[in-house]
Amino acid sequence: MGLSRNILLRASENHYLLTHVPNYRFVRKALKKFMPGEEIDDAVKAARLFQGDRIPAVFTYLGESIRDLNEAAQVRDHYISLLERIDREKLDVEISVKLTQLGLDLTTDHAYENFERVAEKALALHNIVWIDMERSSYVDSTLQLYKKVKRDFANTGVCLQSYLRRTKQDVLDLLPMSPLIRLVKGAYKEPKEMAFHDKRDVDTNYFELSQILLKGVSQNGVRVAFGTHDAMLHRRIIKVASEVGVTKEKVEIQMLYGIKTEEQKRLASDGYNIRVLVSYGKAWYKWYVRRLAERPANVGFVLKNLFTS
Repeated sequence: MGLSRNILLRASENHYLLTHVPNYRFVRKALKKFMPGEEIDDAVKAARLFQGDRIPAVFTYLGESIRDLNEAAQVRDHYISLLERIDREKLDVEISVKLTQLGLDLTTDHAYENFERVAEKALALHNIVWIDMERSSYVDSTLQLYKKVKRDFANTGVCLQSYLRRTKQDVLDLLPMSPLIRLVKGAYKEPKEMAFHDKRDVDTNYFELSQILLKGVSQNGVRVAFGTHDAMLHRRIIKVASEVGVTKEKVEIQMLYGIKTEEQKRLASDGYNIRVLVSYGKAWYKWYVRRLAERPANVGFVLKNLFTS
């Protein structure tokens, strides 16, 4: 793991920085590179613009590690209202939820009940709910909940991370369920025994997992979303997809708002299934710093705003 990435990941968990950094004007200005704004209206406006380029979206309401059941219920109700608005305004937008937003740190039962309510509303409105994967200590509980909810709600998906050493076995365990899987690289600080630290190892594992998942798409009806901005991986995935008989419209790539927007438009115009991940909300600090850690060169963008603001 690079020094700058390690520093950023530590910063994402620093309470002092969490309290003070969001108040800095230059940081809030630089934040706009990665999210259109803090309010639902900002996310909806961005989704409409992308929809004009035939790029649908996934919305995430930022927040994690909630330790109050009433607050978890408020997040649940927020997502239910969001699904109703998406349906009412006829947007092609799915949603993605962190289980710790719904009370996983309190009790698994409450998190399950809250997620079930969201999934039930999404099913009624013909929509999809993704479960974001968090740090490695949550993987077992997250996958247990996903397997349980998937029996009743086929419209649910889960995120897996290629930097975790365990993920190949997790993929193999899930495949018989015809799951919806978003594959990402991973953005948390993890011990070496749990995760690959060398970028080359993370990328190698990502591609190996992609090959397994693409076979699942062609043979088992699996839906896979490749969550990466790595153009080299895009090309290799597209090549393998062609070799195993996966058509363009089933090659799904999900990329973050504000990153490689022109590449997103190009892939969409070429007939690939592209979705843009749009985040919003006031609890953006941890998420934002982890985005910087994924590509530390983006810190230069923040510094540029410091000296021009």
